[in-house]
Amino acid sequence: GLIFYDTKVTVMNRVLNATVQRTADHAAPEITLDPLEIVGGEIRSSENSYFCQAARQLGCVPSSQLCVKLASGGDPTYAFNIRFTGEEVHGTSGSFRHFLWQVCKELQSSSLSLLLLCPSSAVNKNKGKYILTPSPITYAEEQLFHFFGQLLGIAIRADVPLPLDLLPSFWKTLVGEPLDPDVDLQEADILTYNYVKKFENISDETELEALCAEIASQHLATESPDCPNKPCCKFTYLSLTGEEVELCPRGRHIPVGWENKDVYAAAIRSLRMRELQTPECMTAVRAGLGSIIPLQLLTTLTPLEMELRTCGLPYINLEFLKAHTMYQVGLMETDQHIEFFWSALEMFTQEELCKFIKFACNQERIPFTCPCKDGGPDTAHVPPYPMKIAPPDGAAGT
Repeated sequence: GLIFYDTKVTVMNRVLNATVQRTADHAAPEITLDPLEIVGGEIRSSENSYFCQAARQLGCVPSSQLCVKLASGGDPTYAFNIRFTGEEVHGTSGSFRHFLWQVCKELQSSSLSLLLLCPSSAVNKNKGKYILTPSPITYAEEQLFHFFGQLLGIAIRADVPLPLDLLPSFWKTLVGEPLDPDVDLQEADILTYNYVKKFENISDETELEALCAEIASQHLATESPDCPNKPCCKFTYLSLTGEEVELCPRGRHIPVGWENKDVYAAAIRSLRMRELQTPECMTAVRAGLGSIIPLQLLTTLTPLEMELRTCGLPYINLEFLKAHTMYQVGLMETDQHIEFFWSALEMFTQEELCKFIKFACNQERIPFTCPCKDGGPDTAHVPPYPMKIAPPDGAAGT
C-alpha cells in the first residue's frame, strides 16, 4: 500500500509485456461460438453457455498462446479471436469484448454454478455480490475454475474491465491475504455473524436456554437428552450451499451447553472461513491465472488494487471520458451539438451510462486509468480510448 496504484500498474504492465509468449507473427487461436444456444438470453444448459463453449475449445490451446502483449492502439492484440456461427463480424475487438461481457453475465446467473450469491444479499447487504461456490469439485468443475482464472488474466492483458461483482474475501484469498474472521464473515453472511455473536455474548445459562428456545421455534434445535422438555442446539450448522454439516466428529449427537457454547460459536465461524477460502476452487483459479500472468505480481497488489486492475470501477467517470475523447475533422468540443451530447450524458443515471457504454464499446465497464498523456499518440491509449466522435452522416455542407 506504500506504492501508489498508478506506479504499481506501470510496473505490472512492464512485466506483462516482458512475459509475452505469443508474438505478432503467430496467428491467434480462434474459437467458434453458437449464439443460437443462448437465444433470448436463456441458456438451456450450462454446457451451451459461452463460458463452457469457450472452455472446451481453449482447453486444447497451450496457455502460452494466450499470453499476448497489453492491448493498445486502434488494432489491439487479444488472446484469441471469436467467430460467431452464422454471423459476419468485422474486426476482432467488438466480438471479444462482447464475449467477456456475456461470460460475466453467465457466471453471475443460475446457468453456471461456479459462483454463489452471498447470503448477506438476502437482507440487502452487499446485494448482488458473489463468492466462489464452496463445495467439493469434480475434475470437470476444476477445469472450469481453471478457465475462470485464465479469463481473469486474459482480461488483465486485454485491459477490458470485467463486470464481476465479487466480495472482498475473494480478492483477499486470490492475492494470498488472510481473511478477517469478523469483517469477512459479516460481509458474506450477516445472519450467521449475528447468530455467532449471540452465543459469544451470552452471559448466563438462562440466556442460553432462551436462545435455544428461540432457535427451536425456528426448527433449528432439538430437545436436550438430559431434560426432554429443554430445547438445545447440536454441533451442526447449514453450509453456504444449504447442507447440514457436523462441526466436529459426531456433532449431531453433541448438545450445545454452557461449557461448550464458545467452542460451538468458534466452530461455526471456522466453517464459514473455510467456505470463503474455498481452497480447492481457489487453487484451480490461481493455477489458471498463473498460466496467463506471473503470480508474483499479486504480491505487489492489495486485494482492492487487484479488483480494480481486473474489474475496474462499476461506474462511469464522465470527466475522465471527456478527457479521453477526440473529435474528428470538422468538429470541436464547443460545437453546440457536442455540448448537447455531453449535457445529455450528464443527465443519465449510472445504469443508463453503463448501457450507453455497452452500446458504444461492447463492454459495460471502461478503464479508469490510461497510460497516455493528453494530446499523445493513439498508440499510448488503452482501448477503447480515445473515444471518437465523428461528423454525422450526410452532414457535409450543413
